[in-house]
Amino acid sequence: MHISGESLMNDGSAIVFYNIFSARFLFELGINGVGEDIGWGKGFAMFFRLAFGAVAIGLAFGIGVVFVLYHLNRSLSGEDNVVQVVLTISAAYLAFFTSEILSGCSGVIAVLTCGVTIKSFGETLINDLKLAVNFWEITEHLLNSLLFALAGVVWGDILSNNRYTDTFESAFEGKDWGYMIVLYLFLMIIRFALIFGFYPVTKRIGIGTNVRESLFSSWAGLRGAVGIALALSINSDVVHLTSSGAVDESTRAKYLDYTEKLFGFVGGIAFLTLVINATLSGPILKRLGLVTPSDTREKIVKNYRDHVVAYTLGQYVRLLSEERFHLLDFSVIKKHVPFLSNITYEQLMNEVHKYKVICCKLFCYNEILCEDLKYLIYI
Repeated sequence: MHISGESLMNDGSAIVFYNIFSARFLFELGINGVGEDIGWGKGFAMFFRLAFGAVAIGLAFGIGVVFVLYHLNRSLSGEDNVVQVVLTISAAYLAFFTSEILSGCSGVIAVLTCGVTIKSFGETLINDLKLAVNFWEITEHLLNSLLFALAGVVWGDILSNNRYTDTFESAFEGKDWGYMIVLYLFLMIIRFALIFGFYPVTKRIGIGTNVRESLFSSWAGLRGAVGIALALSINSDVVHLTSSGAVDESTRAKYLDYTEKLFGFVGGIAFLTLVINATLSGPILKRLGLVTPSDTREKIVKNYRDHVVAYTLGQYVRLLSEERFHLLDFSVIKKHVPFLSNITYEQLMNEVHKYKVICCKLFCYNEILCEDLKYLIYI
């Protein structure tokens, strides 16, 4: 939960800063009407406009969705359930379009705020919550798969061949690989410093945290979708803006080299966190004791297993009283039914006598039924 919430905050703030610095970067191209000369004052003003303006827009859309959900309250209507899911899709895209395109704010923060509002006030109004959750999980999986497939192709092309020259050569030089490793290490150090810098605050708010959880949160910061999408975006913008001859070839080559190496670094960092951090996350979780089952959980699991074994054994004895199963070998059953694999002969006999007593009491010691069970005593 901590990592998911922190990821949402990081992604939203990263996009805000991307909008500010990308505008400044594109201004350096010297193309009329492209980018913006942003200083310190203008940068802060732009930050507040992008962030807080987007929050207001997302909040408005979220409240509107909650209002509509309240009136789509026919839980037995399949059509209403589908309309509710379609409503969440429409709200997400309309909030993004209104904020990003029409208002010049952050579309991602608007969508995030809209989603948090719906989650907080409208979740109980959704008739088929499982349908909505499954839809968005499938959508997220498909879009992430598409993004990473596209990013992998572009990243491989950048590393293997600089397509803006006539010669077959890598856009990445030997020193760039060293820079990538250094950048990865610095990012890890910065993440540890930030998480433990705010540790006195995070351990006192919400559900709280502890040192072990903070250590794992520091390690488990995987870089991926948002960084790759933004790096792809700035590289695509530079390719498009410089392809029409608006700048000379030397300027075009220089800025394309910047964006390609930027994307190479971003993709490389994502790859390293996936290979190193993700692979070691399981052992680190166990080492920190964050996945060690509690005594209560172990007791619950043991009680559950005991009940399953008792029920399975009771069903076996009941079936054994039927004539068609008289010659059934218990050793065969133990081999094919895992829950009965450790059952002893004494446990089986206890269950047989228990079943006989229950049957005889239930049918008032009917002699015919008791006669059918006699053979059980001599198993």
